[in-house]
Amino acid sequence: MSRPDNKKFFENLTGAGKSIAVLTSGGDAQGMNAAVRAVVRMGIYVGAKVYFIHEGYQGMVDGGDNIEEAKWESVSSMLQVGGTVIGSARCKEFRTHEGRLKAAHNLVQKGITNLCVIGGDGSLTGANLFREEWSGLLAELFEQGLIDEDAAQIYSALHIVGMVGSIDNDFCGTDMTIGTDSALHRIIEVVDAIMTTAQSHQRTFVLEVMGRHCGYLALVSALACGADWVLIPEMPPEDGWEEKMCQKLSATRSRGSRLNIIIVAEGSIDRHGKAITSSIVKDLVVSRLGFDTRVTILGHVQRGGTPSAFDRILASRMGVEAVLALLETTANTAACVVSLCGNQSVRLPLMECVQMTQEVQKAMDEKRFEEAVQLRGRSFENNLKTYKLLAHRKPESELPHSNFNVAVLNVGAPAAGMNAAVRSAIRVGISEGHKMFAVNDGFEGFYKGQIKEIKWADVGGWTGQGGSLLGTKRTLPAKHVGEIAEQMRKYNINALLVIGGFEAIECLLQLYEARSNYEEFCIPLCMLPATISNNVPGTDLSIGADTALNAIVETCDRIKQSASGTKRRVFIIETMGGYCGYLASVGGLAAGADAAYIYEEPFDIRDLQANVEHLTAKMKTSIQRGLILRNENSNENYTTDFIYQLYSEEGRGVFDCRKNVLGHMQQGGAPSPFDRNFGTKIAAKAMQWITKKLNESYRQGRVFANTEDSACLLGMRRRAMVFQPVVQLKDETDFVHRIPKEQWWLKLRPLMKILAKYKTSYDVSDSGQLEHVVLNRPKASEAIAAI
Repeated sequence: MSRPDNKKFFENLTGAGKSIAVLTSGGDAQGMNAAVRAVVRMGIYVGAKVYFIHEGYQGMVDGGDNIEEAKWESVSSMLQVGGTVIGSARCKEFRTHEGRLKAAHNLVQKGITNLCVIGGDGSLTGANLFREEWSGLLAELFEQGLIDEDAAQIYSALHIVGMVGSIDNDFCGTDMTIGTDSALHRIIEVVDAIMTTAQSHQRTFVLEVMGRHCGYLALVSALACGADWVLIPEMPPEDGWEEKMCQKLSATRSRGSRLNIIIVAEGSIDRHGKAITSSIVKDLVVSRLGFDTRVTILGHVQRGGTPSAFDRILASRMGVEAVLALLETTANTAACVVSLCGNQSVRLPLMECVQMTQEVQKAMDEKRFEEAVQLRGRSFENNLKTYKLLAHRKPESELPHSNFNVAVLNVGAPAAGMNAAVRSAIRVGISEGHKMFAVNDGFEGFYKGQIKEIKWADVGGWTGQGGSLLGTKRTLPAKHVGEIAEQMRKYNINALLVIGGFEAIECLLQLYEARSNYEEFCIPLCMLPATISNNVPGTDLSIGADTALNAIVETCDRIKQSASGTKRRVFIIETMGGYCGYLASVGGLAAGADAAYIYEEPFDIRDLQANVEHLTAKMKTSIQRGLILRNENSNENYTTDFIYQLYSEEGRGVFDCRKNVLGHMQQGGAPSPFDRNFGTKIAAKAMQWITKKLNESYRQGRVFANTEDSACLLGMRRRAMVFQPVVQLKDETDFVHRIPKEQWWLKLRPLMKILAKYKTSYDVSDSGQLEHVVLNRPKASEAIAAI
């Protein structure tokens, strides 16, 4: 369906006269508050009345004060709060016809016919049943004299939109549910802490994580920390797993490791349906190997804490999309769930998703485990394949022997997740039969000959390390192509994997251009984007950007909290990013900023004045704090100091100002679970592409590849991972300012403005159209996809 222009579209989608209610149901999940905030503010923005339903379906059944009109200020300062501030409860009464009749009566009394339900598959199934029964319930209420005929006609249709809030990521149809990324943060924080004590005492740790029916948390945390063994309900281990696991643990120790990590999902079973608990695993390791072993059960720690940047952005995008979906519904529109596919928001029929989710459990109950993994979706299946590829080393006798040498190096500034990508590339390369070489200090180290073979065990424990363990420099190869070609001849390098930021694409272009003079560069060349700035053309996301966003958001939370209980205060925060405004814009959305100044969206003194006036008006309400983000190169004249002084002067008597330059703290720290996972999977996919290209280009005893498609960048484009020739990306790139000419995240900026109460136009051309759930079966060669 083609979209009309934005202005016309917003006129068509006015919420005037509509009432929207939002509730959270079932188990709580971090990020639910961000979703509630987005629904409330977007609803008010389009002119609708918005209501909270406190305590989930129980509040809907009980009515009264549980159904409360929400104001703009009602959702202030809740973005960074975990759990759900409007409460959640499991309600037996709503499962009965009488309970749903009471709920319908309470909604009609408030004039509510649009429901936004945030919960798991049980909550969403209940909402759909409620919708299907709605006309019958109203007829009953009319017969009982509880509503009049006009009310029965005016409120004749109930519209439902769902958002999935569940830390287990157990809902089919979406790549990530609200809360999953935050739960992974909690798990990885614990694993990183445990690793230091485990190394000290040469211990084995068995960690039990949540996931009674879904092993996503266990699987991804195992992938993100490089665990020795993982047990999940969807894929029980083969008979005799006990011996295989003990052999694996012993082999890890024999290679010099001082610890073992085993991750167990709470619902893990063997092939015969018998439970495998963390204590069973511990007793097994102690009895068979005699290793000092400890058990840590994480429990509800995983549900707690502040939501991650990813969950805040996901929930905010989904909340706005849910309101748009409700405004577009007609009497015949099926209930839908707002979902994430790759980097794209989509709408799917709610019951199709619920039925596929139930199919997974049915397949597991009937011991069709391979099918259960497939039904979980592309992301889950590929996580499992990647884990198996990286965790279990094949014996030398079983490895293919390719006789190819592949070099890996980092280029540009360090980015968290680079080491996870290097580890993945090295291990997948060895599994493919290649001899892997590591280059220290980028192309500077390359031409100086800082090249050495690197083995499987050499990259153990690299996943959780920040920075670049190989070393990285910004040196470009153009001035040293002759010396680099000589080193490539010396070590017989047949393919090159470059992991880095904007410099990396410049390096690949220079090597591609040098092919006419040096045949040594006529080999497969692949680049993975890794930069906190997220300024590489050809990809929506870069390794390291998520970690930097979390650092920004965490700091903004602390800075805002420092003003609690004090007088009205505005904070001016400067972020990194060069000329790319990604960190300032998306960090602003995640932190609840009032404005974000960036190079891509020029601003002048009138805009600054309008922002001051907006903040002045805001400070006269119950909201006491303001947050402004500024990208470091947004404007050479309107510096952070200038903006700070302007705000201080213009806000005198209403608010005072503080400024903070975040600096290199955005580049440091351990990588986030997202960056570890993204780096791991994208590098595995790149190595499989390199193997394919090496086999295709091997002729008469040597590798020769000089076509455009033999020098590629692997990036995430909307819903898929795509290999793109770097030569074709030149036209998409602004080399002067080192940014892509078009950037997807600019469409998120109006979202930040709307949620900060600015009037703006919102581009809805990418809003999700109702699609259908499709079970994707990727080919083996396309096995590794992004989260």
